[in-house]
Amino acid sequence: MSLAFQIRRLARHSAIYGLGGILSRVLAVLLLPLYTSYLGTRGFGKIELVTALTTVLVIVLGAGISSAFFRFYFDSKDDERRTLIVRTAFWFTMTTATIGLLLGVVLASPIAHALKLGDDPWLVRAAAVGLWAQMNYQQLTNLFRVEERSVQFVIASVANILITVGATVLLVVGLHKGATGAVVGNFVGTLAVYLVLLAYRRYQLGLQFDRRLLREMNKFGLPLVPSALALWAISFIDRLFVGAYKGVGEVGVYSLAVRVSSVIVFLMIAFRLAWPAFAYSIDDENAAKRTYSYVLTYLLFVCCWISIALGTLAPWLVKILAPSKPGFYRADEAVGVLSFGATAYAGYTVLAIGIGRARQTQFNWIVSGAAAALNVALNFVLIPPYGMMGAAISTAAAYVALFVGMTLNSQRVYPVPYQWRRVLTLSSVAIGLTAIGFEVGSLPLAIALCLAYPLLLLPLGFYLPAERARLRRLVPG
Repeated sequence: MSLAFQIRRLARHSAIYGLGGILSRVLAVLLLPLYTSYLGTRGFGKIELVTALTTVLVIVLGAGISSAFFRFYFDSKDDERRTLIVRTAFWFTMTTATIGLLLGVVLASPIAHALKLGDDPWLVRAAAVGLWAQMNYQQLTNLFRVEERSVQFVIASVANILITVGATVLLVVGLHKGATGAVVGNFVGTLAVYLVLLAYRRYQLGLQFDRRLLREMNKFGLPLVPSALALWAISFIDRLFVGAYKGVGEVGVYSLAVRVSSVIVFLMIAFRLAWPAFAYSIDDENAAKRTYSYVLTYLLFVCCWISIALGTLAPWLVKILAPSKPGFYRADEAVGVLSFGATAYAGYTVLAIGIGRARQTQFNWIVSGAAAALNVALNFVLIPPYGMMGAAISTAAAYVALFVGMTLNSQRVYPVPYQWRRVLTLSSVAIGLTAIGFEVGSLPLAIALCLAYPLLLLPLGFYLPAERARLRRLVPG
């Protein structure tokens, strides 16, 4: 298959996955004014803290089984073997998720006290139910991904989103259930769609479990857990530091900046859903390496372009999402920094696939652990004097370190001829434009800089001859 065909195939599946992501992000953005109005900075901060907790528990309880599932599924060409892999992963996930649910219900009060949530154990219990639903839902929707049935995946995602939004609005606005209502609303859709998928997939989910296969999958997946925990630390631990040093209200302000910059995360969700199945399905090693090289360049180009828009337009975006709530307006300062940090993480995701392809996952934790250690150290240094802005700088620096570390590690075990000159060009121009746009603070200039980005790359020799020829064909007569 040609490179152009491979890129189009990845783009097609990412675009389809992205439809669900677009709706999810649009509705999430629409819910932000609801959160800021009905929950305030403190209630919004509580949601972020329990989200951080459930995210780390998903990583620990999942034990890397999701990553192992993709690798083992594509390694096997036998239908019976694949069914055994599906069933073993399903029952393992069901067991560990249930353990997490029980622990969350029993230990709700001490957990709420440790997170400084006040006397609110029901918030923790709601998060525990959400944990159970999320883990099991993800395992079933992974089946659509390995089968490259992106349309069915999106149908499930959209149904989940619509139910979730309706339940959240009812509980927060109609019944005034506060942060607990928001958490309950967030898992209602996941739980409902999971039950439907359970019935739909029942023919694949028989009572079959292979301990030897599970040991092999754990051998692949468990080394990824420390790495995933380190990634969690980079993504979420800053909320805990901000809460400890500056209070839950500051967590709420910072969380708004994170939500605005999460447009990059939306793109990553669409890409990451399509990427593992696509990357592992390319059998020819030379074709795989060439494809990975172009994917890194194109993904970073798109992410940098979006980061310019988010960073330069942040003052106006924040005021739209938190109308008449001046306490949130400082969030605009962190949006650009967080956006470029998320862009570096996007590049890391591409680089990491070579490690999985070579089955050399045992050193991932060193790379991610070093980046997480840098993040924690910078949190101690920067958050006390600078608050949420210190957290944003710490997070972005950690993601850049993660990108650099994974570059060195992946090139050692699976060398790929990445286009580093082009990557440096597109990223440096994007950062410069964002800094200029934010400092000047002019809406017309911000829009102009966003539109000018791809054009400014032209005289710098970013585009290859074949790409310039395609662009010329797009220009009318």
